[in-house]
Amino acid sequence: MHELGVVIEVVKTVENVAVENNLTKIEKLVLQIGELSSMIPKYIESCYPVAVDNTILQDTKLEIEVMPGNGMCKSCNKVFNIKEYNGVCPYCDSKVWELLSGKEFIIKEIVAY
Repeated sequence: MHELGVVIEVVKTVENVAVENNLTKIEKLVLQIGELSSMIPKYIESCYPVAVDNTILQDTKLEIEVMPGNGMCKSCNKVFNIKEYNGVCPYCDSKVWELLSGKEFIIKEIVAY
């Protein structure tokens, strides 16, 4: 499970942001994870408590937004969900598309008080 290592790096990044901005308490951390990324949201959630133990994020609420894996068909120029349609355009049956979204792993928001 490589998610733990990634979450530990996220915690370090957020801690650095907190220090740079004189934040003493983080209330919520919002991550955006693309449905086509190698990160599995439920694994991120399960390893989060271990990664934040004894850090400024210890009592922080984690929120995960799953971003759709969308592509644009190069044959008909329509946008469709790559995962839902197994990489085949539902409009023209083409398998040639350009990835628009879905590989993200982003720290979207740090809510502090």
